[in-house]
Amino acid sequence: MVTAAAVLLCLGMQAGPAEAARRAPSFPWDDLFGTRPQRPHKAARRSAVPLPKPRPAEAPAAAHAPAATEPEPPAAGTQSPAAPAEAARPSETAKPADAAKPAEPAAPQLSACRQALTEEIAIAPSIPDIHGAGGCGGEDLVRLEAIVLADKRKVAVKPAAILRCKMAAAVADWVRTDIAPLAQSLGGGISNLDNFDSFECRGRNRVAGAQLSEHGRANALDVRALGLANGKSISLTDRSVPRTLRETVLHSVCARFSTVLGPGSDWYHEDHIHLDLIERRNNYRICQWNVDDPLPQVAPLLPAERPEEAPPREVAAKSDAPKADTSKADPRQVWHRQAGRHKIR
Repeated sequence: MVTAAAVLLCLGMQAGPAEAARRAPSFPWDDLFGTRPQRPHKAARRSAVPLPKPRPAEAPAAAHAPAATEPEPPAAGTQSPAAPAEAARPSETAKPADAAKPAEPAAPQLSACRQALTEEIAIAPSIPDIHGAGGCGGEDLVRLEAIVLADKRKVAVKPAAILRCKMAAAVADWVRTDIAPLAQSLGGGISNLDNFDSFECRGRNRVAGAQLSEHGRANALDVRALGLANGKSISLTDRSVPRTLRETVLHSVCARFSTVLGPGSDWYHEDHIHLDLIERRNNYRICQWNVDDPLPQVAPLLPAERPEEAPPREVAAKSDAPKADTSKADPRQVWHRQAGRHKIR
């Protein structure tokens, strides 16, 4: 064994230090105590990068060369690997307030009546719907303030009437078409319409417990008089107004409205004319307005003097009946009769 060790030692000395370090036996604890020699790292070799060839002299100038095209964005169907991460992050330009802001409600669509009732026909601004107890109120309501005639003059409604749009349009058309020409020949035209009553949440004729009136549905108008431009007022129920004028108004309203109530219908409508547009079966209409004759002139309190040439009045003839002879009567009986007469008085 001594001979073998000597042989190995000789061989190690002949191999040189590098070969001895490469072939030196290693033990598991050499690394633990740092006694294992570290192997030298190989030097990194740089790979030769080929350089571009020099630009030939006959090549065009660089200014005329086409601009480098930018890479096109990926198509909508394709998505880059980083797209999911970017989609998961909130956009920097998006604002939290805009995302949480509720969508604005769409503006209510105007009815055909509201679109047709322009300021060239009537001054009638829209008002909110009214929903009261027992079906009182209505929708598509307006406040009829004035009616505009063809010559741009305005007929004021005093006071302004709260009506449904269809009722307000019917009243405006009635005044513009029928009443304006009629009043033109009376006193320079019509200037105002006396509104006795329009919308009022009540029963018919203001009777407690009665059926809801068309006034409660904003579907009726009570007209009392027409105001003229000369300052005069024509009451539609005044018997002193010419009968032909009142009959003309009667025919015009009965042709336009479903219900017309005036003098003679009931004692509730003796001083005004009720107009409404209630819908009945078979388009049934009611027109109750008695156009009475003018009242006769009042006779003088004292009779006229008797003319001188009048014959004398005849004197009443005396009665020929025989009177009772009281001279022979018993004085006691006469006294009793006289006493009885005094007692009776």
